[in-house]
Amino acid sequence: MKFMKLGSRPDTFYTSEAVRSVSSEVSSDLIIQVKGSRYLLHKFPLLSKCLRLQRLCSEYAESSQHQIIQLHDFPSGVEAFELCAKFCYGITITLSAHNIVAARCAAEYLQMTEDVEKGNLIYKLEVFFNSCILHGWRDSIATLQSTKAFPLWSEDLGITGRCIDAIASKVLTHPSKVSLSHSYSRRGRDDMSCNGAESLRHGKPGNKGWWAEDIAELGIDLFWRTMIGIKSGGRIPSNLIGDALKIYAAKWLPNISKNGYSKQAASTSDSDSDCGNDLTSKHRLILETIVSLVPAEKGATSSSFLLKLLKAANILNASSSSKMELAKRVGLQLEEATVGDLLIPSVPHEAKGTRYDVDIVMTILEQFKLQGQSPPTSPPRSKLGNFQRRRSRSAENIDFEFQESRRSSSASHSSKLKVAKLVDVYLQEVGRDVNLPLAKFIAIAEALPEFARLDHDDLYRAIDIYLKAHPDLNKSERKRLCRILDCKKLSMEACMHAAQNELLPLRVVVQVLFFEQARAAMAGGKVTDLPSNIRALLASHDIDPTRPPPPLSASSIIPADDQWSVSGLKSPKSKMSTLRMKLEEDDDLDDNGIGRSSRLKALCLLPTRPKRMLSKLWSNNRSSTTASEKN
Repeated sequence: MKFMKLGSRPDTFYTSEAVRSVSSEVSSDLIIQVKGSRYLLHKFPLLSKCLRLQRLCSEYAESSQHQIIQLHDFPSGVEAFELCAKFCYGITITLSAHNIVAARCAAEYLQMTEDVEKGNLIYKLEVFFNSCILHGWRDSIATLQSTKAFPLWSEDLGITGRCIDAIASKVLTHPSKVSLSHSYSRRGRDDMSCNGAESLRHGKPGNKGWWAEDIAELGIDLFWRTMIGIKSGGRIPSNLIGDALKIYAAKWLPNISKNGYSKQAASTSDSDSDCGNDLTSKHRLILETIVSLVPAEKGATSSSFLLKLLKAANILNASSSSKMELAKRVGLQLEEATVGDLLIPSVPHEAKGTRYDVDIVMTILEQFKLQGQSPPTSPPRSKLGNFQRRRSRSAENIDFEFQESRRSSSASHSSKLKVAKLVDVYLQEVGRDVNLPLAKFIAIAEALPEFARLDHDDLYRAIDIYLKAHPDLNKSERKRLCRILDCKKLSMEACMHAAQNELLPLRVVVQVLFFEQARAAMAGGKVTDLPSNIRALLASHDIDPTRPPPPLSASSIIPADDQWSVSGLKSPKSKMSTLRMKLEEDDDLDDNGIGRSSRLKALCLLPTRPKRMLSKLWSNNRSSTTASEKN
């Protein structure tokens, strides 16, 4: 830490009966009252350097022995006034980054300019500030921090702006060329003279973001202005800006580095009424300022960090514009998020009823779809015809554009596949909420295009969990829910579970049995070819019966109550009893009222071997029922 000493006389100030005075053979003739303190001093040394005191003495009437001057609007504290007074007496004073702002404001107030005397205090302070303070990293930050005690004066004197410019220029400069001590706030302060060499205790920063932790010591207003200055330079990568914001949020927002903003912290502060409200307002201001500084480039900050900010914004009741901005940024890189990140708690005071805020997730998905519009994988036929007729471009250029289009589309397609998996696992978590409306569950499931799901195992698991958590759904609601499920995209394990799932509508069970038996007939090896009607039906649904379905997704850990059990499927009676129970409960296969005759027609469409199997199971079940009735 750099410092400067002025004056050569020893300190002769003392306190007597709550009055500060200076030892001198000459009797005092001036009383100055500053911030509740009284000083008994002499006119000559003070008035010779302070133009304001000269004018005040000429305005106030002299008393019998002492002239009294009151400085009610003195900007700094009594320490700064005493420092200026000692300078007038020639007493040694020490200036550093910690007191130069207060001294500069006091000297400006007292008008200690060059017009009064050459080499006055303002001139010496400016020389020290420009030649020493602004050249050091930690001195610039310490000085900038001290300006928050005198914001208006520091702004008018240009101290704040010059410190910010100096810090920004050092961040934009290579660290080896900067006079600094990394993380100075956590190291000892080494005093040194203005002309001395840098302390050997500090080491050179080892990474490009060496400045972020030191900048995080600033208050939110100064931090915002400093970051604006750094970003305006245009030479700092956006990911380093994002890292700096993450460090600042971890320091000033409670628990933001772990699980988002802590509800417990918010409730604890609210118990103290006014104090709690002030703290919440402060945190809200910090959050909204950080959001305004997030770089526009994709990947500058992680999805996890953005979603933690979104959780904090929900709890702190931040502005809707900040929430929308965060949702937009998350939507740009949603494929990087995890299910835990998306589980955003609902705001208690809004009384939504649901445990998690699914509305904001819907907004994120909408933003993801907007930015995920990929170009077509091939040009339209009409354009191809024009190209062939006109021959305005070579075949090589067309092939190049086609390949570029395919690569862009492929990247977008890959992100959609990842987001579809993410959404299905998210639905498994929020589906356990008994207050989650069916319409919102379906809306989230349908937010992505059909091709984004290569299999529907995770979606089926989410539907099964929702049905278990909402046993009061009627038949039409269960049918509406299961319409989002594509049975031909279920794996064998999922089909086996669905075949005995008593919560599913009969229509879904029949579809599952049909596709399962069709695959089993083809994979068993005993049937060389499927009947023509079955092959046509499978072709209409883009099904290749010779290709096994994708394995069951293991993207999430499912509780024991939600895991599928297929042990009962080895017995024909279990599957047949499920089907028989559903036939008794439901007289229709769909909303158009298809009756038992249509159900038999559907069974007749099955290939020979599956049809025999179902007929045999059905006859066995009927015979067992008749025998039980006779008994």
